[in-house]
Amino acid sequence: MKLNNLNDLFVHELKDIYNAEKQITKALPKMMKEASSSQLKKAFEMHLSETEKQIERLEQVFDILGMKASGEKCKAMEGIIKEAQDMMSENADSDVMDAALIASAQRVEHYEIAGYGTLCTYAKQLGHKEILNLLHTTLEEEKATDLKLTDLAESKINVKAEHKGAK
Repeated sequence: MKLNNLNDLFVHELKDIYNAEKQITKALPKMMKEASSSQLKKAFEMHLSETEKQIERLEQVFDILGMKASGEKCKAMEGIIKEAQDMMSENADSDVMDAALIASAQRVEHYEIAGYGTLCTYAKQLGHKEILNLLHTTLEEEKATDLKLTDLAESKINVKAEHKGAK
């Protein structure tokens, strides 16, 4: 698809983030299974449910644009998830693995924050008020998830991982 204008780029980026969200729904259950902290498992479970709602929101956006919801392979998310899978295959203490899982999840969140932030800017520029509201809701959810992960890491997980192997 040739990108002739901002609207073409907007649609391209929508397809990218749609595919990214689909990939995330497949990765989160694996991360839940690998997590040992019940709070981390719950955070991943909540984010999976939230991600499914975000996909529905994106499908609404495609409907508003009169398009079928579809994705372009998001190579960035594919790479971030591959790194997370590689990390999960490491021989790590369970608390250290939880810290690594949070780091991987935050890489996902930061990619999404960047993507949704850009999409909000494009939607505003293109005058898509209803779409902007939908995308902004998701952007705020992604930011909140990132903050929850930071809090969980700093208040519990990283502290436990730090003291592993200490004498």
